[in-house]
Amino acid sequence: MWLISEQNQTWVSEFILIGFSSDTTTNSILFIVFLLIYLCSVMGNGLIIMLICLDTQLHTPMYFFLCILALLDTGYVTTTIPQMLVHLLAHSQTISFAGCWLQMFVFGALATTECTLFVVMAYDRYVAICHPLHYTVILYWGLCIRLVSGSWICGFLSSLLHTFFTMSLPYCGPNRVNHYFCEGPSLRSLACMDTHITEMVDLVVSVLMGLTPVSLIVASYVRIVKAILKIKSTQDRWKAFSTCASHLTVVTCFYGPSTYIYMRPNSSYSPEQDKQISLFYNAFTTLLNPMVYSLRNKDIKRAFLKVMGHGRMNY
Repeated sequence: MWLISEQNQTWVSEFILIGFSSDTTTNSILFIVFLLIYLCSVMGNGLIIMLICLDTQLHTPMYFFLCILALLDTGYVTTTIPQMLVHLLAHSQTISFAGCWLQMFVFGALATTECTLFVVMAYDRYVAICHPLHYTVILYWGLCIRLVSGSWICGFLSSLLHTFFTMSLPYCGPNRVNHYFCEGPSLRSLACMDTHITEMVDLVVSVLMGLTPVSLIVASYVRIVKAILKIKSTQDRWKAFSTCASHLTVVTCFYGPSTYIYMRPNSSYSPEQDKQISLFYNAFTTLLNPMVYSLRNKDIKRAFLKVMGHGRMNY
């Protein structure tokens, strides 16, 4: 459990993730609830990916970005929930130092990539509504691929910086993490030294990868709203607002909780509150995304009915 350094100091080699409860009955109930949430999330996002891949009419930049969003959601909910499910039933709730490092890095990379992707999706809506006649010319496939690749690169680089500074702190005392996965602020509170510098680095990264994307999204939607208000047809205006509403709903549910978690100092750290907030943007938003985009999107519904119809015919 502990490693002894050359300076005769003890260093943590593993962490204990406390989770939500120590009661066996409560954990069994939580296991069922979170298992259902996880399965619904994975199946919902997987269904969107499958429909977009199979239906050629959905091979447009908008649905390409939506497919990447569903892939990211599937990835980062899988980074945390399966391990939490195991810990809910197992007697041991430990995770190795290396495993904690890897989980923090992958989760942060996928979540930050999603932050950047939301900007790309907002730009897509801006071009579609403000420059509809030049949509395919402006958002050609080469640019779409570069925008998505840039999102992944930004996400992984920023997560690497955040993870390096967090896991480089000396952890030589308690190793009980009051959380259900390895999240930066929760681990940072266990460090054996002042974490002011690490907090400042996190703040800078959060501003660059959090507030900057939000500012760009707001700027895009200011122009979008102006363009929509100029549309004379009430039906066309409502259709444009409806398309943007799905994106804004998902962005709000994701950015609100995550910004609060990563942009406040350790002095205001509240373990129980942070666990609940993290659970919302980690698990519930990945479940919400496919519901929002499928229930409000006629093209997704049409593709689903088309696939189901082919399935019956083939049978």
